[in-house]
Amino acid sequence: MAGIDRVSLRLMAFAALCLGIVFPAVRGQAPAPVPAPAPTSDGTAIDQGIAYLLMFVALVLTYLIHPSDAFPLENFF
Repeated sequence: MAGIDRVSLRLMAFAALCLGIVFPAVRGQAPAPVPAPAPTSDGTAIDQGIAYLLMFVALVLTYLIHPSDAFPLENFF
């Protein structure tokens, strides 16, 4: 290191360490925890779950009603 000798480098490191320990602003204080709001449910997740279930039932019924379209028997033999 040109221009900086080892003594001044160690002195700066020691000073930075002391300042980091002494001053709380350097360490950073965490803000007081804010309580979380109470959970609320407007029912949209339940409605979406019912909609997905009904779409799945419609898909299964479609394949049961039209088995020859879904699985052609010509390809099996």
